[in-house]
Amino acid sequence: MKLSTRGLALASGIMWGGLFLIVGIINLSSASYGAHILDFAASIYPGYGGPAGFGSVLIVALYGVVDGIVGGAIFAWVYNKLSG
Repeated sequence: MKLSTRGLALASGIMWGGLFLIVGIINLSSASYGAHILDFAASIYPGYGGPAGFGSVLIVALYGVVDGIVGGAIFAWVYNKLSG
């Protein structure tokens, strides 16, 4: 059985970007919530320095969407190649 590369890429992008969006929005009202996840994001995504406002939450969410799409596409491609 083969995976849909496009489907997995879109699902991964939505989930990974959505994670950062939701955690970032909650973090704006409760500064301690998800701080470690957002610190992790700040360490790997250039231009994102942490939750300073809603604009930075959108930046990290967009980074997450792109990262999830690329990661999902690579995973599906490798899976399809190895599964025969």
